[in-house]
Amino acid sequence: MAPAKPALGQRPTVGSSVRQRRIRAVFMRGGTSRALFFHAADLPPEGAARDRILLRALGSPDPYGRQLDGLGGGISSLSKACIIGPRTRPDADVDYTFAQVEVRRPVVDYKGNCGNCSSAVGPFAIDEGLVPAVEPETIVRIHNTNTKKLIVAHVPVRDGEAAVDGDFALPGVPGTGARIALDFVDPGGAVTGRLLPTGRTRDVIDGVDASLVDATNPVVFVRAKDAGLVGTESPADLDGDAALGARLEKIRAAAAELMGIAGSAAVPKIALVSPPAAFTALDGTRYRAAEADVIARVISMGNCHRAVALTAAMCLAVAARLEGTVVQEAAGPPGAHDLRLGHPSGVLPIAAEVAPGPTAKRVTVYRTARRLMEGFVRIP
Repeated sequence: MAPAKPALGQRPTVGSSVRQRRIRAVFMRGGTSRALFFHAADLPPEGAARDRILLRALGSPDPYGRQLDGLGGGISSLSKACIIGPRTRPDADVDYTFAQVEVRRPVVDYKGNCGNCSSAVGPFAIDEGLVPAVEPETIVRIHNTNTKKLIVAHVPVRDGEAAVDGDFALPGVPGTGARIALDFVDPGGAVTGRLLPTGRTRDVIDGVDASLVDATNPVVFVRAKDAGLVGTESPADLDGDAALGARLEKIRAAAAELMGIAGSAAVPKIALVSPPAAFTALDGTRYRAAEADVIARVISMGNCHRAVALTAAMCLAVAARLEGTVVQEAAGPPGAHDLRLGHPSGVLPIAAEVAPGPTAKRVTVYRTARRLMEGFVRIP
């Protein structure tokens, strides 16, 4: 006999049917990414059993690249999971573990964090009752277990829930929403343990200058022109160039060896940077060169991000403050305002504070997030 359905308002955590297990989950957009959110208590401990659930829930591996049999979207920014649990350090409110699920291979990667998904953790914690809602703004202190770093989310709250409506426009996301400020505290060395993993602001890899920087996530920065590009190419054009993709992956893999993190497809990411230039965003909006300080295209899991991987953008903002990097070369001397990053979907302002040493003290970014669906995922 099939199990009885829960009455309206009841929220059992885990159940099963004859053919499929069901696990409580929330589907959320955070910034320009989407992810399945789980309570840690509803999943097995870290390991193969948990990974099997995440893979099946997102629809991986899928040799067709569509994740048609799951909730993934066929690209890295839409194939993610977040696991929220009780805090394990006293200065945090919740623990948050990020999982990057590969589309075509049965791989779940935990080596880095996702800045976009981080923006949905605060709203999830508030709406799930893990953190008391305080109006008009609730501060949620998030311990990211991937990087062992603290993120402080400033979440607008209305009527006891995370606010959704607002006037903040986020390039890459249609419409406007409630602005969430995220402070990434002491982001340097998030994965490798060092802001400059090789101790240098520039290395030479495959004949090109590269800056290897680790702030919120490790990133390999190279000049777009050294890859034969202008820098304002569309993601579709970059994804369609197989030879370019192979060369960038070769550089990325070599950089990973130098950074001591070989073996991960998720980190380091690779970013192509160029000086300010006029460009047209994916929604048709035209931007003048004077509206940005630097242009970047970020490659994540073999695909060019349609907006910008937020951790890569934050790492770029830190790198722009480090004398001698290819990012600082492209951006020029720092101004009094936030760094304005031109990316395929528009311009993103980012504030980075770097002290002598060098030490990355803090990076602040702004996002929106929205709860899209809640209920259960079904796992055969």
